[in-house]
Amino acid sequence: MKLGFLTGIMGDIPLEEKIKWAHKIGFETLEVSCWPKANTRDYSGSDIDIEKFTPEEAKNLKKILKDNAMSIATLAYYDNNLHHDLEKRHAYNNHLLKVIDAAFLLGVRNVGTFIGRDLTLTIEENFDEMVKVFQPILEYAKSKDIRIIIENCSMPGWHKDGWAGTISYSPELWEEMFKRLPYDNFGLNFDPSHLVWLGIDYIKALKDFREKVFTVHAKDTEILEDEKHYFSILGKQLGKKDTWDLGFWRHRMPGKGDIDWQKFIDTLKEINFNNEIIIEHEDLEYQDSLERIKEGLEIGYKYLKDRM
Repeated sequence: MKLGFLTGIMGDIPLEEKIKWAHKIGFETLEVSCWPKANTRDYSGSDIDIEKFTPEEAKNLKKILKDNAMSIATLAYYDNNLHHDLEKRHAYNNHLLKVIDAAFLLGVRNVGTFIGRDLTLTIEENFDEMVKVFQPILEYAKSKDIRIIIENCSMPGWHKDGWAGTISYSPELWEEMFKRLPYDNFGLNFDPSHLVWLGIDYIKALKDFREKVFTVHAKDTEILEDEKHYFSILGKQLGKKDTWDLGFWRHRMPGKGDIDWQKFIDTLKEINFNNEIIIEHEDLEYQDSLERIKEGLEIGYKYLKDRM
């Protein structure tokens, strides 16, 4: 298993600088943020300009990676591929196809994204939309030997009341997802941090879906028990600072929340997982500056490395 991190958290500094810093710390791989240059998504990034990416640029980037003993595990573009606004949906889908092209040029195995959700439809109806949208995407990725990996975040910030903004956040929904689209190049970017606050047994889920766990996101979640008893599992309803503010949980660096990482990593070994573990840094305590961001990533790296 190789440790890496999602690059967008380090902001707009050059990707080469991020690669060199990662190697110095001990990381062996990266998940590279590939959102469009113009976007409004939180925790996004444009470390590769997908719209203009050329074979020559791919060749240069591969040399930088080789010179620093680094690899790219995944190209990341997590957005709402089922958006109810069809103009936005098509833009998201088309950009995802261009990310697949970039992965092919770089020899990168995975492209990470969300299924998303049309919030005007029921979840059942969204599965019909998923097939229409993702079948051609998966066929295209398959033709280039690329795997599409879905992170299991429910994206409550996409829903005005904090409900699910995706249709791929629980074992029930994964089962339907893979039944509807039984592709070998279609799997999970398994993130236990989302399962914790949703009340799902992340160890059982990891074992049950072992064949579909292609990569792992390492992010912790701290449950604020007093607040949960006050707001309920449905989260805060009044006086939210934003749509993400459910009031009873927050994301942390690995080791600072409620996930049993030793048990989780031991389970990864038990199921013969030999792929990448990517730190997704969303801990607000370590985001005040680039130095604090680096400090957080180092904390996460050391904590996980000690348990591998």
